[in-house]
Amino acid sequence: MTPPRQIRARYDADTITVYQAYDPAIAEPALAAQTFVPPFKRARMTWVKPSFLWMMYRSGWAAKPGQTRVLALSITRAGFEWALTHACGSTPAPGEIHDTWQTRLANAPVRIQWDPERDLHLNRLEHRSIQIGLAPEAVDHYVTTWITKIEDATLLAHQIATHLNTGDTEAARALLPEERPYPLDELLARHINASA
Repeated sequence: MTPPRQIRARYDADTITVYQAYDPAIAEPALAAQTFVPPFKRARMTWVKPSFLWMMYRSGWAAKPGQTRVLALSITRAGFEWALTHACGSTPAPGEIHDTWQTRLANAPVRIQWDPERDLHLNRLEHRSIQIGLAPEAVDHYVTTWITKIEDATLLAHQIATHLNTGDTEAARALLPEERPYPLDELLARHINASA
C-alpha cells in the first residue's frame, strides 16, 4: 500500500528530477541555456512536479496548448529540501487557525499541495502526489543555483502515449521513469504533512 501522501521521484545522492511543461518559446531557450531565461518570467509563481505521470495528466501527454514541451529538470536535493522547509501548504494544517495559515501563506516563498496521483491511463488514484509552487524568491534560487541539468522529455511522453493508444500497455509501462519514495526526516515530513 502506498501511503496517502508520499513524495516519489527519480533521484540520486545529489539531485532529484522534477517536471514542468511549457510552450516551445520558453522550453527551447531553457534547453539551450540549461536554465530558465527570458521569455520565462521569474516574477511569476512556477510549479514543479516530481511525478512524471502527474505531469502527463496535467499536460495531456505534452499535447495541451502551452504545455507541448515537457522538461525533466535535475535540481539539487539541497535546493529541493530548502523548498520543502520553507513551504506553506495550500490549505491550513490540521487544527490551524485560518488567519494564522493565511499569514504564513502570504509570507512563504514556497507553497505545496497534495493532489491525487495518476495511473498509467491517467485515472485518479487514492494516494497523492506533491506539487511545489515556487514564488519569486524561490524561483531565483531555482534558476540560478538549483538546476543542474535540463532534458527534453517530450518525445518520451509521446512514445508512451502512442503505445497506450495502440493498446500496448506493457510497452508504455516499460518506458516510465523509475520513481522511488523520497527520504524525509521526521521533522520535514511533519512540516509538509507527509504520511508517516
